[in-house]
Amino acid sequence: MVMVMSPPPARYPAPAFDVFNVYFERVYDPSMHVVFTFSGEIDAGVLREATMRVVASDPYIRSRYAEVDDRPVWEEVPEDEWERAFILTRGGADEPLTTPPPPLDVRSGPQVRVNLYRRAAGDVVAVTCHHGFCDAAGALTLAREVFAVYRGIMDDPGFRTPSRAPYERSTKRVLALYPEEEQRQALAEEEPFVDRWRFPVEQTGRGTPRVARRTLAPERLGRIKAFGREHGATVNDVLIAAYFLALAKIRHDPSDRGAPRSLLTSADLRRKYPGLYDDALLANLSIAYEATLSAGEGARLPDIVGQVTSITARRKAGSLGLATILFYEEIMAGGMPAVRTFFDGMIDRYEASGHKNPVFSNLGIFDPGDYLPVPGKDGSMLDLREIQYLPCVCWPYGFLVIASTFRDRLTLAAAYEEGPYSTATVERFLEYVDEYLP
Repeated sequence: MVMVMSPPPARYPAPAFDVFNVYFERVYDPSMHVVFTFSGEIDAGVLREATMRVVASDPYIRSRYAEVDDRPVWEEVPEDEWERAFILTRGGADEPLTTPPPPLDVRSGPQVRVNLYRRAAGDVVAVTCHHGFCDAAGALTLAREVFAVYRGIMDDPGFRTPSRAPYERSTKRVLALYPEEEQRQALAEEEPFVDRWRFPVEQTGRGTPRVARRTLAPERLGRIKAFGREHGATVNDVLIAAYFLALAKIRHDPSDRGAPRSLLTSADLRRKYPGLYDDALLANLSIAYEATLSAGEGARLPDIVGQVTSITARRKAGSLGLATILFYEEIMAGGMPAVRTFFDGMIDRYEASGHKNPVFSNLGIFDPGDYLPVPGKDGSMLDLREIQYLPCVCWPYGFLVIASTFRDRLTLAAAYEEGPYSTATVERFLEYVDEYLP
């Protein structure tokens, strides 16, 4: 009897940014959820088919993360496993999601899951991705693709989105912009992250995933913009300053007064280098950088916003992201053992010190026009009542808040685990951010 060996699955190299964002699972759940609340009923069969066709169209979406001979790869999964990409949930309350959808397993694939929640007041669709596959901008792009294919199938049942060939996911294109001397200088000048404080926790360990959010009335955004103009600051600068002050207030620690305290904030390399990755929107192209601020007792927004604008302006004017890319690539050069050693050391430091700088990320404006029109099951056009982004669920000692804006309503959101974190503390913290804003 002759044994016929099946050919190995198609595999594609996983770049450093993908690998590191997979391994950050040791700090938080890297699942990200974009949640759309509609005014009526979606056609579930068409949405499921649209999801399957989006999975089929991209070699990375239809893959799982794997390490083969200690090499990180994206490995295509059999078509019968694509079914995991769509879930229909009937019933449930009409309130916003306070418990995030289940995590996405990056090692099983595919790299998208569409949850359709049937609600009496209007369906809710959550598009879930894993940060090891793409960043927040990529998740929003993938959601746009799902609704575009849904719309196409409603018009023509035979509609199919063009298939992508494997595309460049690494940061080589950014590196190619800088000569070696400039790369060495950027790496030498970059100050290492120093964890100086953390959000207050009740205990370590795991708990129940929760989402807390606070949405401001439209006129508040106008006041924030006006304050920013008065102080030469962007909306993002003002939000970072309010976030910092709220952290100091919730901690109520005298040692924080006037002392340098750091937080991390993010930047999208697509904005720094427009057009460079137009063919690779579904990728990890975001970096984090540290902002170290200080505030005395009773400090208000005007007292520290200048510190924020100075840091962000300097970062934007420089080689933003270059040092981070070089740092990751340097570790990756040592292979997966070096990556695992890096994360072991990072976790050991967190556990020994109890310090982990909080993170703030502003995802900007969610434009309903990016997703509409979306026809309902009966053919009528649905409206979008809300777009919310549920951030990664952090566990001690990590803490993350994101901001997003939909129809002039700015929302602050945190995902955390109840038990290790007190829900009352998280809610009070968001209230403090609200109070510091104009």
